[in-house]
Amino acid sequence: MALHSHMVPIGTRIPDVSLRDREGAEVKVRELVGGQPVLVAFLANHCPYVQHVEQELGRIADEYGDSVTFVGVSSNDLDNYPADGPDGMRDQAERAGWRFEYLLDQDQQAAKDFNAACTPDFFLYDETGTLVYRGAMDASSPKNGEVNDGHLLREALSLAVNGQSVPQPHRPSMGCGIKWKPGNEPPAVNFG
Repeated sequence: MALHSHMVPIGTRIPDVSLRDREGAEVKVRELVGGQPVLVAFLANHCPYVQHVEQELGRIADEYGDSVTFVGVSSNDLDNYPADGPDGMRDQAERAGWRFEYLLDQDQQAAKDFNAACTPDFFLYDETGTLVYRGAMDASSPKNGEVNDGHLLREALSLAVNGQSVPQPHRPSMGCGIKWKPGNEPPAVNFG
């Protein structure tokens, strides 16, 4: 069942979380903030919605990589979804041409702290670590026939790079729900 992203309030600060890269080294996400915007993307190797956008996300990362820090996060339960673990992450990054950090959220705390709901789910922070965009890459999904061109995310990135605000409302991302470990599901959120 496809889920939509939680529409976290604009102006929210980037969470202070530590994750592991595919080789096991610790990366503090908040320390990636400094001088340029940061895009945090919740992703999953097995999810058809992510597979649908992964090539375009790679092109966007290449296009904006000098002016935006890109970070992918895999938060799914690895006991039940082992394809989303380090080996699958490495395969996906290679297949999609991703050269950005792709981090493992094994305890799922980052997904909770960011209020991520689905994969893909995108959170764009300005150079101070303040949320300026959350939502979709574009209107496409695996079977809806819409063009997969990343125009919504590209527009948000261009505005953030130039220090401009991203007009609202933002289109929620849609994708596979985060696969929570049994008993680790976050409480329902309401930002209304």
